[in-house]
Amino acid sequence: MATVVPAPDPADVREASLDELSRLGLPLPPGNFPLVWEPGDEIELRSVGEVEARIAVLHLILARCFGMPTEAAMGWLLGSRLVDSVTPPEWDFVTAGKGDHRSFVLHHDALFALTWVLGLTKQLDPSLPVDEDLVAKLPNIVGGETFDGWRRRLLVAPQHPADAAALLDLHYCLDWAYLESEREGLPLPGVIDSHAIGQRRWALEWAVMLRGPYHDSPPGWEEVDLST
Repeated sequence: MATVVPAPDPADVREASLDELSRLGLPLPPGNFPLVWEPGDEIELRSVGEVEARIAVLHLILARCFGMPTEAAMGWLLGSRLVDSVTPPEWDFVTAGKGDHRSFVLHHDALFALTWVLGLTKQLDPSLPVDEDLVAKLPNIVGGETFDGWRRRLLVAPQHPADAAALLDLHYCLDWAYLESEREGLPLPGVIDSHAIGQRRWALEWAVMLRGPYHDSPPGWEEVDLST
């Protein structure tokens, strides 16, 4: 069962996020930039099983992007009993190749962030690209490894909800800073761009569930709002 914990002080977390932006040489958001949560809110992470299923589905989507046949993809989903974990846009892409191919490829960074949530990736550094050994930590779909088989070989150590929330706040600020830097032609601190940061934020927005009077129910994967 997921652990619900008090959210850390949002002002303290925001101060740490802004310090990190300064360290990276990025512009800081305006003073009225919203906090992600309020004092007194609570946080929890999605269940391990739910995060594992989302990782597996995103990995399959990427396999389709790089040439996996429809029949093979459908067979793997059915054999792994993951059909219910696929969103309607993902289903259209898997079954008929419909949708924005490029947007699905970008999910590589969202997948990377989700592996961090489960402790499979040690750090989520905004100045660094996806770990080279990430694929070895994912289901070997081409080799016939099922979802359950992959789960049996995993050694997950989920992040503490407060740490994940702090990283969410950082990526909320990074998302603004990267977009602003690209608009103004300012240098970025590493090789990844705003698309990668946005994908990592997407994953964290989905994985970290905030509870409080000003929060709606946790969004589905396609319902995550990255507009602010």
